[in-house]
Amino acid sequence: MKFSVFQISRKGGRDKNEDRMGYCYTDRSAIFLLADGMGGHPEGEMAAQLALQTISAMFQEEARPVLSDVRAFVSAAVMAAHRRILRYAADKALADNPRTTLVLAVVQGGVAYWAHCGDSRFYFVREGQLLARTLDHSYLVQRQGERPSDQALPSRNILFTCLGSPSKPVVDVAGPLSLKFGDRMMLCSDGLWGNLQDEDIVSQLQAKPVHAAAPELVDQALLKGGAHSDNVTLVAVEWEAPDALDSQTSVSSAQVDDGVFASTVQTGWVDAAVEDLDDATIERSIAEINEAIRRAAARKP
Repeated sequence: MKFSVFQISRKGGRDKNEDRMGYCYTDRSAIFLLADGMGGHPEGEMAAQLALQTISAMFQEEARPVLSDVRAFVSAAVMAAHRRILRYAADKALADNPRTTLVLAVVQGGVAYWAHCGDSRFYFVREGQLLARTLDHSYLVQRQGERPSDQALPSRNILFTCLGSPSKPVVDVAGPLSLKFGDRMMLCSDGLWGNLQDEDIVSQLQAKPVHAAAPELVDQALLKGGAHSDNVTLVAVEWEAPDALDSQTSVSSAQVDDGVFASTVQTGWVDAAVEDLDDATIERSIAEINEAIRRAAARKP
C-alpha cells in the first residue's frame, strides 16, 4: 500500500480556526479524517478535535492490521465520536453542545470507502473526471438538488445534521470503489468548496502532484473568499502503485512494521485548555509531520 498525502489548514477571516484534520495508517489500512467545528456553538474546535481523536483511537484498536468490516467500523466510530462530544458538553455543564461536521475515507485492500456528516466534502477524481462526491447534508441541497448557483446562496450552509447535536447524526457511507494508479482523493471543509467550483477543483487536483495542488487550491479559495473567507482545510491523497517514483510526500506500508500504528492526529483526551490547540500548535504539528515524511523519503535507497 502506497500513497502520497498532503494536509493543510489555513485561517481565513474568522476569529479562530476550528478545522481539524489528520490521518492514521498501519501497513495495510489507512484512514483520513477532517472535521469542521461549527460556529454559532461553543468550542467547535473541541468538537472537531474530539471527533478525530475518538475515531483514530478506535482505528488503532480495530485495524490489526486491517478493519474486518469497514462499514460497521465507520458507523460505530462516528457514533462514538458523537457521544464523546455530548459527554464533554455534559461534563463541562455547557449551555449548548459543541458541534462539528465530519468527513472521512478508509483505504485498504486496494479499495476506498468514505463517509460524511454535514457539509465537509469528499472528492474522488480519476483521469480528470469526478467519479464521486459527497452530497451535503444541508436543507437547500436535499430539497432542491444542487445547482451551480446554489453556492452563492447563504442558505446552502444550513445543516440538518452534525456531530454533537441533540438528535442522532445522519451519516452517509459509500464504497467500496477500486483504486487505480493516479487516483486522487480529497477531503475538504466548506471554506474550500464554497469558494471554488467543482470543475476547477477537479482540474487542479488532477493537474499536479497533491503536494503542489493542495496549497494552490487553498490559496485560491482564500483569495476568492476575501477578508471574510471561512477557514480552509483539506487532506489530499494520490494513490500510487508499489513501484511508483518516490516523492517527499509518499507514504509506503513498507516503512511500517507489523503491528505498528502511525498517526498525525493529536493523541490523548484534551481538556478545556483550548490554548493547547491554537493555530500555532497546529502549524507546528503539520511542519513536524511534513519534516518526518521528508526524512523518511531521504532514507530510501
